[in-house]
Amino acid sequence: MTKLGETKMLGLRTRLRALRALALVKERELPPAARSIAIIMDGNGRWARRHGLPVASGHRAGTRALRRTVETCIELNVRSLAVFAFSTENWSRPKDEVEALMTILAETIEKELPDLAEQGVRTRFIGRRDRVGDDLRAAMDKIEKATADKKRLDLWIAFDYGGRAELIEAAREMLEAGVDPKKLDEEVFTSFLSAPEMPDPDLLIRTSGESRISNFLLWQIAYAELAFVEKLWPEFGPADLRAVLHTYARRRRRFGGR
Repeated sequence: MTKLGETKMLGLRTRLRALRALALVKERELPPAARSIAIIMDGNGRWARRHGLPVASGHRAGTRALRRTVETCIELNVRSLAVFAFSTENWSRPKDEVEALMTILAETIEKELPDLAEQGVRTRFIGRRDRVGDDLRAAMDKIEKATADKKRLDLWIAFDYGGRAELIEAAREMLEAGVDPKKLDEEVFTSFLSAPEMPDPDLLIRTSGESRISNFLLWQIAYAELAFVEKLWPEFGPADLRAVLHTYARRRRRFGGR
């Protein structure tokens, strides 16, 4: 094996050790209360149009909804929250909207996330970073390092993220690492995902009345319960989250069994 191959295999072993060290609770032992949530934050543009505002105003209102949701998750003892902020397909939107989204993300990192960090929120970004400006990329790295020791809630922000792209990249890295096909299993595959330590969501919520997944966390939501909410994302509040979690708690998760 070449030195490059040996290095990649060492990296694989490190990933697997880290996953095992987490000692995650098995799916069948999960408590009835959702501890890991994913949200597709949909409806900012429609909210803005309904109020006669520019789309950027809808995205800023969506940021306020995110803060409310994070703080409610802390109150309810949710441990992990993954949110879909910007997809790989969103680059096709009008240039001024994309630029506004980049500006709003930078503002959120500077003004909102440090305050949430004081409440114990650890921020991580998943997705590509090579297509954003150097300043924004540096800000993302900085907030991740600054919140690395926080333990109240893990906030995963999917930015320039696509589920299929993540799976393709994982497959590519496995091939480059020389993984033995006979030893490939779910644990090995998971170790090559963007955030292998992120727990699989118990519950996926999508706002705005749309009933689709939109290429979000395709691997991770295999057994997640799905909740589609009519309200647009900027209108989504603590009472709405509590209602969805109450409904989740009444469901029985069988994981293919009876």
